[in-house]
Formats: sequence, structure tokens, C-alpha cells
Amino acid sequence: MPGARGEYVSPWWAAWLHGFPHLSLRLQPVPAAFRPRDPGYQQSLLFLGLVAAVCLGLNLLFLTVYLICLCCCKRGEGTETKQPSSCCVTWTAVIAGLICCAAIGIGFYGNSETNDGVSQLLYALDNANHTLSGIDSLVSGTTLQMKVGLEQHLALLREIFTPRGDYLQTLKFMQQMAGNIVLQLSGLPVWQGASHDLSATAGQISFVEYYRWLSYLLLFILDLIICLLACLGLAKRSRCLLTAMLCCGLMTLILSWASMAVDTSAAVGTSDFCVAPDQFIMNQTQSELSAEVVHYYLYCSQSLSNPFQQALTIYQRSLTTMQIQVQGLLQFAVPIFPTAKKELLGIQQLLNSSETSLHQLTAMLDCRGLHKDYLDALMGICYDGIEGLLYLALFSLLAAVSFSTIICATPRAWKHFTSRDRDYDDIDEEDPFNPQARRIATHHPARGQLRSFCSYSSSLGSQTSLHPPAQTISNAPVSEYMNQAALFGGNPRYENVPLIGRGSPPPTYSPSMRATYLSVNDDHARRYTPEFPA
Repeated sequence: MPGARGEYVSPWWAAWLHGFPHLSLRLQPVPAAFRPRDPGYQQSLLFLGLVAAVCLGLNLLFLTVYLICLCCCKRGEGTETKQPSSCCVTWTAVIAGLICCAAIGIGFYGNSETNDGVSQLLYALDNANHTLSGIDSLVSGTTLQMKVGLEQHLALLREIFTPRGDYLQTLKFMQQMAGNIVLQLSGLPVWQGASHDLSATAGQISFVEYYRWLSYLLLFILDLIICLLACLGLAKRSRCLLTAMLCCGLMTLILSWASMAVDTSAAVGTSDFCVAPDQFIMNQTQSELSAEVVHYYLYCSQSLSNPFQQALTIYQRSLTTMQIQVQGLLQFAVPIFPTAKKELLGIQQLLNSSETSLHQLTAMLDCRGLHKDYLDALMGICYDGIEGLLYLALFSLLAAVSFSTIICATPRAWKHFTSRDRDYDDIDEEDPFNPQARRIATHHPARGQLRSFCSYSSSLGSQTSLHPPAQTISNAPVSEYMNQAALFGGNPRYENVPLIGRGSPPPTYSPSMRATYLSVNDDHARRYTPEFPA
């Protein structure tokens, strides 16, 4: 009955998750009450995890069918089929990367919220454990003082007050009051078992939370690295990076759905507890504590009376009576028996210490301290904890969508790389705008030089067999040519240009080649120069 007090009301998301169908593995309905040790309830949480496993199988089946269809379409494409657009692949990868980054941000927030909720729960458990241990320590310490310390002082006083029977009666009455205090303290519940359970529970929760937080942190880092690999592979057009990203993406896809299963089961189970936490705690403690005591600490209402009030009142009255008796003995017996002063002062100091313990015990047994720890634990686990689990489940879903998109876009990017390389191979190597031609010219510079030299040699060798051009052949003097050769001799561009039909020798030549070339030109000039009458 969470509405019995105004400090805690279960959040709406807890009620929403509590309404999820609870089915056993045989698909039979199971009560939604939080019973972690019941096999049927455990199967209902396992069933939610299996739903996420089925979603993983469907996701992998979709990816497999998509890749098979893509391969079949690739084989059936004709030569004139339009290739996939690089812009489409790029934008698909960008959108998938943005979704992945958003998922990682949501995951970091959810992981932090869950850790904060669990930390608040552990802090509340530690405070409650400290309170329960303090109660047991005060009760045992006061009982020991009344049974052992007080008895030693009374035994010595009996020997001193042997001649006075009235003083012996006073000591006997004090012993009865001490017995009443011990009896009332023995009626208080012993919290040692509850304290041990809280310590064990806190240790287990702390251990699980540490590795849960660390596992999700490593998963976020892995997702971020895979996104960077995808972007780098597309930017550098690296098939090796894309292959590594594809393998890691499949692994991360499986991890995302696995975390989805764990987060969903944990969120639903925690919500079942948060909807009715009081009933579960009462069922767990009914064998150790009375229903009245548990109800007092769970609700801590002003209308509820403290179940320990009577025992504490008797404790207080017994101490007051003993202190009055000791004060009377100090006033009337010490002048007669001076040796009794030391023992009476020892009893007075013991009673003062017991009164201090009584005040501390009264404060610890009050419901407000433990009730505050209880509310802090509920607020931490039911608000921050479940909220963080929901954000982690959303992260898992977005990460699965993102990596599914990246896996679908990777084969198209690979296909685009292949088609673009093939287009480069079809372009003429001498095209100056062909990147592949530039790469060939860079890596094989001797090939271009060899082609220029062969072209020049073939032109020079075939010049004698060709008919002369119809235009007038320039028969410039050698001195004029030498001036032109000196002007352009320093530029290698003009060194490799064939000089067919120009009637002049190449810039680079030997004396024998010059003599041969001049003789051939003179013979041609005499043979084809028209003769005009005088």
C-alpha cells in the first residue's frame, strides 16, 4: 500500500512496466507480485529476455536475406545498369553514425543514472545496517553492565553494609531494578540477523553494479570505435577497414540485443518490487519480526505508537529509581561507612552510562531514522535505477538499428568502390583527367619517355619516304636555326617534339647526323625546286 504515506509514490514507469505480461516458459500467466525465489516468477523474467533473443534472430534473418538479395541482384545486373550512388551510401552511413552517437549519449546518461540509483541504495543500506548494529551493540553493552559490572559493586557493598540490614535491603532493591532493565532489554528484537543480511545484500549489489557499469562503459567505447572505423573506411575507401567494421558490427549487434534482454528483465523485476515494496518486505521479515514492528518502521505514521515504548519507559524508571537509591546511600551511609563511597560512585557512573545508552537506544529505535533510509533506498532504485535501465534499453535498441543500417550500407559501399575502380580502368591512360592514368605515369615514368623517343625515331625514319608537303619548304640558314636552338635549347619540352616538315635538324644531334641531314635536304631541294626561265 504505497499510498499510505505521502513520502513515496511509485513512479508511472514502474506501474507501466509492472503491467507487462508475465508468462512462464509454457506461456502460462504468472502473478506479477515480486517473488525472486519463485521458479514461476523467474521464468516470467526469463521469458522477457527470450523475447529480445527472438528479436535478435529476426534481425539477423533480415540482414541475411538482404545480403543474399543484394548478391543476387549484383550478379543479375547488366553492363548498362546504373551503379549505386555514392551520395546515397554516404548519407546512409552519416545517418547511421548520428544514430549511433545519439545512442551512446543516451547510454552514458542511463548508465550514470542507474549507478546513482544503486549508489543511493547502497548508502541507505549502509546507514540502516549501522543503525541496526548500533541497537544490538547498545543492548548487549547495557545488559553486560547490569549483569556483571553492577553485580561486582553490589557484592562489595554487601560486605561493607553487613551490620546494617536496611542498607542491605536497599542493595537488594537495586538488584531487582537492574533485573527489570535486563528483562526489558531482552524483550527488544535482536537485529543481528537482519544486519548480516543487509551486509551480504549490499556486498552482492556492489559487486554486480561495478561489473555492470564497467561492462556498459566498454560497450560504449566499442560502439564508438566501430563508428569511427566505418567513417574512416568510407573516407579512405578501405575494404580492410570496412571488413573489420562489418565483423565488429555483427558482434556489437548481438551484444546490443543481449543488453536489451538484461535491461528489460531487470527493469520489469525492479518495477514489480517498486509497485508494492512494503508487502514484499513484510513477507520476508515475518519469521524474524512481528508484524507490528515491521508496520511501524515501514509507514512511521504519527498515529502509530512505538512498540518499544513500554520497555523503554520501564528502563527509564528503573534507572531513575536506582539513581535515587545510590544518592541516598551516598548521603547517609558514607559518613558511617567511608569505604563504601568508592563502590557507590562506581555504581553512579555505571548508571549515568546506562542512561546515555538509553537515550541513544531510544533515538535508534525510533522509526524516523530507519524509515528515512528505507525511503532513500526506494527513491534510488525505483526512480533513478529504473529510469536508467529504461535509457539503457533505449540505447540498446538504437544501437541495434544503427549497426543494422551500417551493415546494410557496407556491401553497397563495397560495390560502389568496385564499380568506380572499373570505370577508372575503362578510361584512356593518356587522359590527363584520369586519376589512374596519373598514378601510372607517376609509378612508371620511363614508359612515357620511351613512347616519346619511339615517336621521334619513327618520324625521323619515315621522313625520307614521305612525299614533301605542298607548301614552300623553309630553307633557313644554319645560323638562324642555331639561334632558335640556343633560344629553346634549355626547355626539354621542345627537345622531344618531332620536327617533321620543318626542314631543320633536331636540337640534339651529332656532327655526322648534321652532315647527313643537310645532304638529304639539299638533294630534295634540287629535285623539287622548280626552275624558272631567265
